[in-house]
Amino acid sequence: MLFETILRHGQHVRILDQTRLPLTWQSVTLTSLEEMAHAIRSMQVRGAPLIGASAAYGVALAMQADASDAGLTHALETLAATRPTAVNLHWALARMQTLLAPLAPAERSAAAWAEADQIRIEDIAANQAIGQHGLSILKSTLLESRTQRPLQSMTHCNAGALATCGWGTALAPVYAALQAGIAQHVWVSETRPRNQGYLTAAELAANQVPHTLIADNAAGLLLQQGKVDIVITGADRIAANGDTANKVGTYLKALAAREAGVPFYIAAPWSTIDLACPNGAAIPIEERSAEELRLATGLLADGEIASVRCIDATEAVCNPAFDITPAALITGIITERGVFAPGELV
Repeated sequence: MLFETILRHGQHVRILDQTRLPLTWQSVTLTSLEEMAHAIRSMQVRGAPLIGASAAYGVALAMQADASDAGLTHALETLAATRPTAVNLHWALARMQTLLAPLAPAERSAAAWAEADQIRIEDIAANQAIGQHGLSILKSTLLESRTQRPLQSMTHCNAGALATCGWGTALAPVYAALQAGIAQHVWVSETRPRNQGYLTAAELAANQVPHTLIADNAAGLLLQQGKVDIVITGADRIAANGDTANKVGTYLKALAAREAGVPFYIAAPWSTIDLACPNGAAIPIEERSAEELRLATGLLADGEIASVRCIDATEAVCNPAFDITPAALITGIITERGVFAPGELV
């Protein structure tokens, strides 16, 4: 349930390079603000909670190079521009700014490192709490299913330990159920075009959780056939009214779950809730590079990782990274503070 997704090593930061997962597990050492900004932008680190912690460590890296007021402003602006949708990024930057701005420049570096470490520790604890609150829901769902089969859950994207500093959000209840000895099986959608579902499958395999990888568009059929008891996904931003932004394709699962009468839950730390954002229409949706759809990455016969072209480079492409699931489709939002109906956040 714990992977070394991000960890401080002295005055540097080591991250697990998630652009190479699950084909190779390789860590990278980051030594500067620019390297951390690139890591966030290129998705070497991914998942809203991990992006937030990474941003905090990015500020710490910046402060050891230039702790002036101008240096602090530059660090905050550089990191804020990396990814627009995940609110944890901006939450972490605001927290670092509140702490560091009143301090003398000579005090900022040590304070920044300590605060980034604290954000990492708090994320792990929050995710463990999410797991326990979610475990109660899984137990109830298992009782209500009235079947002898293992509990059948479905998720989308990667909201496990790899997307956080530890334990994960949507997968935290799965891991809590594993520890509780509950028989279960997870349906994992591949999550094109970045295939974060492959990371979920690898993570579940590493923790010996039974699972099956599916094409994204198979989810509706499985729900229709009664093969899924509950859907749990993570979130990148939750608006005050409960509308939720998550990896594109989440909305379709919520629609199918509602039609099939299957409960649909969001699991996320409280830092993912943006009470200043009134509804989903106000959440910015990141449009990513068209090449993510035009190319496919895989392992060649000689062991090298390479990208191959699937379609002509001139083909028009629309590649939104997220979609919005309306609050009306969400059964509940699982946080470290408890489980809330979407309309109970404010």
